This record gives sequence, C-alpha cells and structure tokens, in this order.
Amino acid sequence: MNRRNFITGAATIAGGALLTRLAPTAIAAEPGTAAVSTGKTEPFNPGGLGYKPVITPNGVTLPWKMVNGVKVFHLVAEPVTHEFIPAMEGHPSLVAECWGYNGRVHGPTIEAVEGDHVRIYVTNRLAAATSVHWHGVLLPSGMDGVGGISQKAIQPGETFKYEFTLKQHGTLMYHSHHDEMTQMQLGMIGLFIIHPKNPTSPPPDRDYAFMLSEWKIEVGARRPDPNEMTDFNVFTLNGRSFPGTAPLVAKVGERVRIRIGNLSTMSHHAIHLHGYYFKVVATDGGEIPEAGQWPETTVHMPTGSTRTVEFVANAPGDWVMHCHMLHHVMTQMGHQFGNMIGIKTDGLSEKIRKLVPGYMAMGQDGMADMGEMGMAWPPNSLPMVGGRGQYDYVTMGGMFTVLKVREELSANGSDPGWYKSPPGTLAEVAPEADLKRDGIELPKDLPRTAALRTRKDDVWCGTPPAKPTLLAKNEINGRIKLH
Repeated sequence: MNRRNFITGAATIAGGALLTRLAPTAIAAEPGTAAVSTGKTEPFNPGGLGYKPVITPNGVTLPWKMVNGVKVFHLVAEPVTHEFIPAMEGHPSLVAECWGYNGRVHGPTIEAVEGDHVRIYVTNRLAAATSVHWHGVLLPSGMDGVGGISQKAIQPGETFKYEFTLKQHGTLMYHSHHDEMTQMQLGMIGLFIIHPKNPTSPPPDRDYAFMLSEWKIEVGARRPDPNEMTDFNVFTLNGRSFPGTAPLVAKVGERVRIRIGNLSTMSHHAIHLHGYYFKVVATDGGEIPEAGQWPETTVHMPTGSTRTVEFVANAPGDWVMHCHMLHHVMTQMGHQFGNMIGIKTDGLSEKIRKLVPGYMAMGQDGMADMGEMGMAWPPNSLPMVGGRGQYDYVTMGGMFTVLKVREELSANGSDPGWYKSPPGTLAEVAPEADLKRDGIELPKDLPRTAALRTRKDDVWCGTPPAKPTLLAKNEINGRIKLH
C-alpha cells in the first residue's frame, strides 16, 4: 500500500508484542530463522573491567570471555525481526524483517581496551555470503574484512576468525563489507568502543553511544528496500525511531559523554542538543587536544564517521536531542505527499467521498495534527510525526530523543518521567492583564483557535467548528480529547 492509497481509504493497525533476545553465545538451531529484537537496553559488565562501560540506549553490549589472555567475542550474522517502534497507546508499531548480528539491529556494541588482543569469531547464518569490516580500527590488511580484497567472503554456514591487537582507543564501528548496499541497509552495522589503557582524565559519569541510520520501508511492507538511494523514510537512533527511543538520563552536575556514529546509507546528520552547549572532544581519528576543542550546540555527522561530545549537565529539565535535517524527524507518512498548504478544502472531502469512500483532505494547515487524528493506519506503518508529550502531541519523530536531567535519579537509572517546571518557568498563554500592562496590542485578525481559548486549561484541537464545541484536557497521559 502506498501513501496515496492511505489517504483514500481506511485500514487497520497491526499490533502485538515481541520478545527480546539478548546477544547469544550459541547459534540458533535453524539457519536463516529470524531472531527477534525489541531494543532492550542492557550493558554488559562482568566486573573488573578497568573502565566504565558505555550505555547503548535500546541496545546491548556483546559478551566476551578471556581465553589464555585473549579477549574472545562471537558475532552471528543472521536474519532479525526488528521492532523500530513498539505498539503503544495511540501509536502503531513498525516491525520489519532485517539482517543484523546476534539477534540485534543494530549489532551489539563491542567494548574492549587499548592494548587488548581480541579474537572475534563471525558465524554466517544468512542465505548470502558476508564479511565484517572493523571501521577505523588499525590492524593487519588481512583482518580488514573486505570481501574479495582482504579475504574470501564468509559463505553461509561458515565461521571466520578475526584476530588482532588494539593499537588505539576511541569510538569506532563495524559493518558488513560484502554486498554493502544490501547488507548495511538491512541493519548489519554496530559500534566498536575501545577504551584508553592509560586515560588522561577520569571517565564521565554518563557514557552514551548512538548509531545513526536511515531506512526505506514502504507503508505496509515488512522488508526494508536496500536499493533505495534518495527517499529514506525511517530514521533511527540505535535502530529505533521516536517515540520508541529510550531517553538519556543524568543528574545535575554530572559529566556526560555522547558518542555518535553515522553509518547511514547516503545522509549526513546535524545532531542538535537543546539547553546546552558541548565540546567536540574526539573523532574516529582520535582525541582532539583540549586547545583544539570547540563549543557547539549541533554536531555535524558525515556518513562513515564518529564524533564524541561532552558537557556538564547543569540545567535540570527535559531537553530534546534530534537531527536538525527536518525530514529526518519525520517518518513514512511525511514522504511523497502532495503539497496542500494554503489550499481551501471546504467541502472537498465530502465531494470526493462520493467517488472514493473514506477520503480525507489533509495538509492545508500543515501536518502537525496528523498523529492525533484518530484515523486507522495501514498495517505495519507509522504516522508522519510524533508521539505523546507532557503537554501536547510531539510533532517530531524519527531521529529524536530526550535528555532528562534531574537533581535526583532512581538507583536503577530508570526514566524519571516528565519534568515539572517550577512556578514562573513555564511558557503559557499570556494573561490579558500582562498584555495590557506591557502595551502589547494583538492583531485583530487572529485565528479563531486563539481567539476562542477561554481558560488556561482549555484548548482547541485542529480547526474550530462553525459552532464551537469546547475541548478540555484529559488528565490521563496529558491527552487532548473531545468531550
């Protein structure tokens, strides 16, 4: 089903819960059977590491074991049934048949220490040949993982061994380097974090890692299109789109590090953080000397690169972090859509419904209300934007999450919920007395929505009807519902 069909007819939402599969140590019995991934966040910390493990929101860290002084890992390339957004109240799920590693999209984060001798076994459970490239890692040519150049491709059912000593530290990546267009676009990518052997500064209080990616998934489809070159319509942080992205949390005064890798097929990303400026402290080429670090509120992420930023969380609140390339905070329904802005559509829907039942004209005033229309979605599809926020529907989706900074956090670091702004620090409707006091004269042709708002807790949803009906805030989940 394409977007044009979606506009002209109603459909039902596909839902359902998935199970979580963590990084396995053994191969599943049936080659080619998809593992299931739902994005549970779980760091791997067996103790005695000598470093503070990173947190990969919505991801996991790959387990390892020591064998005669060698750190041994096992990656399994395999089909993965992946959940980009879970089903939640008022929002459909999006599930797709992808390829990944160890039941994950993206693959689990590999963590090690500069100077470690690592041995990484890669087992191929796909129906196609593959290889693994260690992106940015300094190693012998024969371990570089490029099929046909530095090694033979790993055939279905085979297990290859990669072995090398880590000569550097930093935020690096790994990905398939065989039939790259297909395999990387289906999810065969991951983060490779190498901690310094002799750090020059204390570790941060919070160390987060993100992988950026983009996908083409037609409305109603269960398989991403790996041949797409331009029109990507699902954008993810660690394989998840908002509102399925886990928040970052921090206590006031903590030093926060955010590592970002970009293995998107074609797109660069401009990752912007609200409420703070940070310093760019490292690239995939290594640390930036302090004299060369620079302050930013947005870090540009070229495809194929990593950047590491740090800041002190000194301002409590809920602070958005998102890509500032605006189509990257929209999903499927925001693409290939006719431009209706400013068109008068009065009576149009009724006329067209005589020919096309279920037709609805939309977009003449923008698409901000699309997620709250209450209409049925095609199976396995996403609205153009958003999810519920504390005050209104959030009109962004895709590559979007929230940094939650609090004076106190629960011991398990769980989501602290929405921030309650202290009195006098929340933007709201200006009282008439304040407008009069400050000499603010309002235009006489205000939209009726603003003109008819009568109390602080009453709002209008969408275009007011000819005979206004009051809409009141439902306190459950901060939803706006018609009485």
